[in-house]
Amino acid sequence: MKKIVIIGAGYAGILTAKKLAKKFKKREEVQISIIDRNPYHTMLTELHEVAANRVDEDSIKISLEKVFSGRNVDVVLDTVESIDFEGKRVEGAVASYEYDYLVMAAGSKPTYFGVKGAAEHAFNLWSYEDAVLLKERIENTFRKAALITDLNEKKRMLTFYVVGAGFTGVEMVGELAEYAPILCKKHEIPMEQVTMINVDILPRAVPILPEKLSAKVEKRLNKMNVKTMLGTGVVEIGEEYIDLKIGEDVQRKEAGTVIWAAGIESADITNEAAKELTSVGRGRIKTDQFLRSVDREDVYIAGDNMFYIPEGEETPVPQMVENCEHSASTVAHNLAAAINGGSMEVYKPSFHGVMVCIGGRYGVARVGLPNMMMNLPSFLAMLSKHFINIIYFMQVLGWNKVFSYVRHEFFTIRNKRSFVGGHFSNRTPSFLLMPLRVWLGCVWVFEGIKKYLEGWMSEPKLENFFGGAQAWYNSITNPGAGGEAESWATSSSNGFQLIDTVSAATGQAADAVTVATGQGGVEAVVTSGVEIINFNFLDFIRVIFVSGKDLEVATMADYALKLDMPLMNWFVDTFILASDSMQVFMQSFIVIAEILIGLALIGGLFTFLAAGFSIVLQAMFMLTTGLYLTTFWMVFAAIAVLIGGGSTLGLDYYAMPVLKDKWSRTKFGRKWYLYND
Repeated sequence: MKKIVIIGAGYAGILTAKKLAKKFKKREEVQISIIDRNPYHTMLTELHEVAANRVDEDSIKISLEKVFSGRNVDVVLDTVESIDFEGKRVEGAVASYEYDYLVMAAGSKPTYFGVKGAAEHAFNLWSYEDAVLLKERIENTFRKAALITDLNEKKRMLTFYVVGAGFTGVEMVGELAEYAPILCKKHEIPMEQVTMINVDILPRAVPILPEKLSAKVEKRLNKMNVKTMLGTGVVEIGEEYIDLKIGEDVQRKEAGTVIWAAGIESADITNEAAKELTSVGRGRIKTDQFLRSVDREDVYIAGDNMFYIPEGEETPVPQMVENCEHSASTVAHNLAAAINGGSMEVYKPSFHGVMVCIGGRYGVARVGLPNMMMNLPSFLAMLSKHFINIIYFMQVLGWNKVFSYVRHEFFTIRNKRSFVGGHFSNRTPSFLLMPLRVWLGCVWVFEGIKKYLEGWMSEPKLENFFGGAQAWYNSITNPGAGGEAESWATSSSNGFQLIDTVSAATGQAADAVTVATGQGGVEAVVTSGVEIINFNFLDFIRVIFVSGKDLEVATMADYALKLDMPLMNWFVDTFILASDSMQVFMQSFIVIAEILIGLALIGGLFTFLAAGFSIVLQAMFMLTTGLYLTTFWMVFAAIAVLIGGGSTLGLDYYAMPVLKDKWSRTKFGRKWYLYND
């Protein structure tokens, strides 16, 4: 039995555990344990969004139980107090844990650089609890200030200092500046009474960025009514004041709330370990090229806890999320090599840039490859930020977390605080979709019953419908061909009958194609028609848009659109039209599908699936017979009710919570994250 113990479920720890579980999924003799005091993983890079009430609190938490469900990882809730490296034992507050290999990934904590009163009076932003407390502090401050009649006291209460102009500080003050006007409006406080200051000893904001981008950050903050005090030190923080040092001059300023975001050091347990292992700086443990402690080959270091200078570089790897991701991969590979045998991997990280968000609508970024970096405009910077988060979530909790993230960041965003201006956020009551949903369902039921009465479930009709429609389009786009329609004529006991091809397939009542009889045989008669678009895209798909009448007299019911795809035509000819029995089978499927889709939409049951199949059926018609413009409303209606259309005034309101709960409890659903929070 080989025991691997991972300390910390932060970015590096959680990814290391998942990668190890994948490598040893068939090795029951390898036991993997991850120890953390919290039952959840926290998205530290998103804390400011919760603190300034842009997203819900739960959006930055990821359940460890869900992450490792069905995997060979034992989640242990405990606080690690010490490590016996010689005895290979981790001592926790609850129990002790033996190991053969140890991964130090305990992350970091705020450091105060000896500033008096900072730990006691400043609000941190380095944990889920910090974000929630700060959110409550900000909201309560405005609420209480609204009741204060002393103007000077009110201004003091509404004075916010954010200490630190690095990533965390700039993002926090940016969110605060975006949130403050909303709170002022809510509590009827003039914005002029609110003061927001970003202070740091650094000469410029986010110095890891190029000077040009740092200047853009500062300019944006100033535009948002944030005063930046760079080159300014903090000497002391009290309950109602902050002492600032500019040069040799120390000034005491009134403050209502001070937020500390000025720096980090290794977590307590890592600082303890650093007393026995070679370390550098604020508790960062020195590693070899394989990310093992230089003192012990059975101890691996990942993420913020490591100090390593890659070959050819002059500075150590940065304490940032991308380093956590890269180091987790290397540690997992080398641990597998140590246990299974094989060559180890030298840590050669390739970082792809940095980005900073100032509120939910503006960001700066420098991204690319190590030797080819570029600056991105704000929209692309924000888009990149969300894309990178989604990539991370895919590694941790699959599509389940991606859906949750997109819902929080775009579809339920408050006060239009997203980089797309809130255009995707749900601000319309969903019950207003109910009439549209029911009407769409009634139309589908009507179409299904109509086809049933026409004999779609008993005799083949598709060959005539598909062929007649194609003949009609050809008569307009290639009028010189002639005679194509006659092979699609149908016979009955009374002789040849009317073919209304396109309308039969789409449910429209049009008279575009008629077939007449005569002593000389059958010939196609096309009243009129105009070709508007006939565009062939790389022989993959042809877009055909025509009118059955001259444009000056045509109505919406006369315009038809068809997407002609050779691959689809081959499939129809080879499989669907291969035999009468196959045609009847497909016709029966369409009839049953239309009726079931209609009933589901009317009742609001499984609305997502019903609307999705509605779109699929319309796409099938578009690729075979085409659609009249008067039918297109059905496509757009299905899109409108696709998400949440049955959540109010529908059976989904009752059924979906029960089904989601049961599905989320299945082993298959949990292991592959095929459920929605």
